[in-house]
Amino acid sequence: MDLLKSLMLGAVLSGTLAIVIGSQGSTGGAMDIQSFRVDDMKLYWSWPVFFGGSGLAWALMLLQK
Repeated sequence: MDLLKSLMLGAVLSGTLAIVIGSQGSTGGAMDIQSFRVDDMKLYWSWPVFFGGSGLAWALMLLQK
């Protein structure tokens, strides 16, 4: 259950950072922000931030037990 919670927190972190940095036209360097076209919208995503944020959230949840 903690893993599912941490995946959601990682997705929120990745989406938030990618939108803020990607909408300015930057790739974020090591964050590797990618843009995707879905119909008329442009979506931003970062896999390294997602995995790092999910891992950090999972570790924090395990420490709280």
